[in-house]
Amino acid sequence: MNFPDFYEQAPVVLTHDPFAATLGAARDGVLEYHYEDAVRLAGHSCPTVAGAFLMGRAALAALYPNEPAERGAIAVHMPAPENDGTTGVVAQVLTLLTGAAADNGFHGIQGRFKRKGLLSFADRREGDAITFKRLDTGTSVAVSLDVSLVPSDPAQGGRLAAILQDSADESQRAAFAEAWQERVRRLLLEFADDPRVIRLSTVQ
Repeated sequence: MNFPDFYEQAPVVLTHDPFAATLGAARDGVLEYHYEDAVRLAGHSCPTVAGAFLMGRAALAALYPNEPAERGAIAVHMPAPENDGTTGVVAQVLTLLTGAAADNGFHGIQGRFKRKGLLSFADRREGDAITFKRLDTGTSVAVSLDVSLVPSDPAQGGRLAAILQDSADESQRAAFAEAWQERVRRLLLEFADDPRVIRLSTVQ
C-alpha cells in the first residue's frame, strides 16, 4: 500500500495469542502489530492513533518485560465514556493490540479465550490515564499521553480551514498532509520512548 515510508520504521508490538494458536490463525500464536495495522483499522493516521499505538506498546512492555504480551489476557479501562472525544478511537487501537473487547466481544469457548468485557469505560471522565491489568497476576499499569512536546506546524490551522471551506489549492492540501504526517513521524520515531510523552506508572 502507498503509506509514508516512515510507517515501516515505527516500533512493532509483539504478542502471543493462544486463541490464534489454537485456531491455526498464526504459527505458535505469534502476532506482530505494526503501525500500518492501526492505520488500516482507523482509516487514518494522526497523533491520536499513533499515541494510542505507543501507549499500548508501553503498557504491554511494562506488564510483560521479558516476553511477548499475552493477547486476550489483559483488561483495559478507559478513563472516560466511549463517546467522549477520541476515547473510542484510542480504545479500538488498544483492542487491536490487547484483544480486550467491550460487551460486543467474543464470549469465549467453555470459559476460555473470552474477550468480552475486558474493555471497560468510565461513566464520566476520571482523568487521562488508561489502566492495563494482567488477568493472571493482577499487575496493573496506567499510561497517559502528552503530545505537547511534538507541536504542530503553526500554519496548519489556516490550511485546514481552507480545506474545510473547499478553498484550498493543491499546494495547500499537500502542505497540510505533509505537515500532518511529519508530526506523526516525530511522535513515532523520536518520542516513542520518551517518558514525558508516554507517561507510565505502576498501579498499586
